[in-house]
Amino acid sequence: MKLIRVFLVLMLPLAAFAAQPLFAQTSPGAEQKAPPAKTKRAQKQKRQIDRAKQLDGLFAALKAAPNAQIAKQIEKRIEVALAITESDTLNLLMIRAQTTMEAKEFKTALELLDSIIQVNPNYTEAWARRATLHFVRKDIYRSLADLRVVLAQEPRHYQALAGLGIILQDIGEEKRALEAYRRALEINPHLENIPEIVRRLKLKVEGRDI
Repeated sequence: MKLIRVFLVLMLPLAAFAAQPLFAQTSPGAEQKAPPAKTKRAQKQKRQIDRAKQLDGLFAALKAAPNAQIAKQIEKRIEVALAITESDTLNLLMIRAQTTMEAKEFKTALELLDSIIQVNPNYTEAWARRATLHFVRKDIYRSLADLRVVLAQEPRHYQALAGLGIILQDIGEEKRALEAYRRALEINPHLENIPEIVRRLKLKVEGRDI
């Protein structure tokens, strides 16, 4: 499989994202009065802590997954956890960006992703989407820059690590590419295609074991 195809398989996993329930459901008789600011801050902090704990558990389960089938199920849960924000507006914009990317309306997709990142620079998955878009448009160095932001915000983002490896390999940085691939496999040992790429690249970079 060519590297560009591997990159896109890795970095376009959000098909299931659009099918997820994005909005909290409010019952007809629910109290509509907004909580005090202090309570809202405490609730937000608790949600952030809960999300961090959820991701910690999912990444630990992924690393320990006994087979590829179970790993795939955990991967989907991680992808959804990373993709969905507390903002209904950003969630809708992300779905729209994904749809336009799939329709190859790249200019519109880039405008949407730029807007999302401007509103929330900490939205890791928006940077990952934009890195993919730059890659598709053959803007390799912008893609590389966005992947570095993704990994600064979420060092366990195995798709970004593998994508980083593909770009580094493509520009001739094979030793660094091998390091990125290995880091990705440490987090997700069941990544498709990457073990074979590592095997071939290891022979090229490090030679055969004596």
